Amino acid sequence: MQLGEVIGHATSTVKHPTLRAWRLVIVQPLDARERPDGVPILAIDPLGGSHGDRVIISSDGKATRELIGAENSPARFLVIGLADGDSGARQP
Repeated sequence: MQLGEVIGHATSTVKHPTLRAWRLVIVQPLDARERPDGVPILAIDPLGGSHGDRVIISSDGKATRELIGAENSPARFLVIGLADGDSGARQP
């Protein structure tokens, strides 16, 4: 699990068949000080996070594919929670 920030959403005219019913968001993973940690990722978001929201993401691809119900899905990342306004991280 890792904290992230929703920085956008994905729109496509063609999706993998297993992703058609799912909302996809672009999430910037964050470190413990809430600074960018790596490159943005594409995640399935069943919870409805909006641009700028802090979310909790999981990289457990097997659990994500189980939620989708398709072992052949390319999905790996999943939003598993919405973080409250104060994550407790302290800025220097």
